[in-house]
Amino acid sequence: MALVWGCLWQQIDTKKIRAAVCYSIKNTKLSRLHNNANIITLGSRLTKKNTAFKCIEVFMNTKFEGGRHKKRVNKI
Repeated sequence: MALVWGCLWQQIDTKKIRAAVCYSIKNTKLSRLHNNANIITLGSRLTKKNTAFKCIEVFMNTKFEGGRHKKRVNKI
């Protein structure tokens, strides 16, 4: 469990969080296809603005592939 500060402290089930460090279009797409990531992280010093916006677009429009990856993701 993790506590996150918002308007109030909230308890969050961390088993449902799958964050991906994204730095390119390719690795962003693969993080969704193969790992079913549901949170995108982008380094502001390492990622150019245009690349960051493209990564966000790819992240939002790519669906989990499932198949052979589903068994591994379920172990997380």
